[in-house]
Amino acid sequence: MKQRQLGPYTVSAIGLGCMNLSHAYGAPPAPEAAEALIHRALDLGVTMFDTAALYGFGTNELLVGKALKAHRSQIILCSKGGMAGVSFPEGVKRVINGRPEAIRQNCEESLARLGTDVIDLYYLHRWDKQVPIEDSVGALSDLVRAGKIREIGLSEVSATTLRKAHAVHPIAAVQTEYSLWTRNPEIAVLKACEELAATFVAFSPVARGFLCGDLRDVGSLAANDIRRAMPRFAADTYAVNLSLFEGYQAIAREAGCSPAQLALAWLLHKDNKLIPIPGTQNIRHLEDNMAAADVVLSPEHMQRLEALINPQTVKGARYNVLSTAEVDTEEF
Repeated sequence: MKQRQLGPYTVSAIGLGCMNLSHAYGAPPAPEAAEALIHRALDLGVTMFDTAALYGFGTNELLVGKALKAHRSQIILCSKGGMAGVSFPEGVKRVINGRPEAIRQNCEESLARLGTDVIDLYYLHRWDKQVPIEDSVGALSDLVRAGKIREIGLSEVSATTLRKAHAVHPIAAVQTEYSLWTRNPEIAVLKACEELAATFVAFSPVARGFLCGDLRDVGSLAANDIRRAMPRFAADTYAVNLSLFEGYQAIAREAGCSPAQLALAWLLHKDNKLIPIPGTQNIRHLEDNMAAADVVLSPEHMQRLEALINPQTVKGARYNVLSTAEVDTEEF
């Protein structure tokens, strides 16, 4: 597979987001099937693997650590802290906590679950708005000096917050949702990343499945699928968005690729430093995604795609009101 730079590392041009192997999109696959998918990604040349303490409240890190243990020296391992599962009398709940002591605890627990002495790239999963970003990044900087992590990343932050963080310690990467239908990074973060030499990592690059074309009826989503709480996937709204897909699919046919490959190729052509990290539970989809690195799009294809699917043509916000308040990304 083609390669790109992730901070100081050379990695595959497309990484693997491992979240949905344990979390968020209905019932996860059996551990054996999830491990087989990770091994197939290795076979396809993937060298960047992304997980987090939050995903499955630790079970995803256990899965990823076990699957990659024998290949640890050949891959770049990325995880996240500052948002994790915390036990309460009524059960485990997701908590955003950017205090230095919480970040240190998250990191130690992630190291144990991943079965490694050091995490190559460790992100602050969310900026805890009750804690100055300088304090959270200061704690991450301490972890670098202690040899627990090698590079620092941030997730879902604005350009202003990125610059404040970078003044404390160099930020190697910023991870935020970016696809044809979520273009928020184009407001300011992509430019800030370029100025600061931080790699931009795009999660949900196939629009949470919308740009694959398989999801036609949102009523079929599992009760615990996170898309049920997202305005774009409300039944009436999604029907409007789905009307864009016929034109999108026509461009994919012209380009000689699948719809998912078109979404990923658009990102790869948009920025030659950007790295998308699609996730999947299906090996056939994995193989399709990774082949997107070889898709060539013309300037005309790029222009038509951007005219078809953009913030003006897509209906609905990407997050509900509660989730929007938790992130720091700029909004159109």
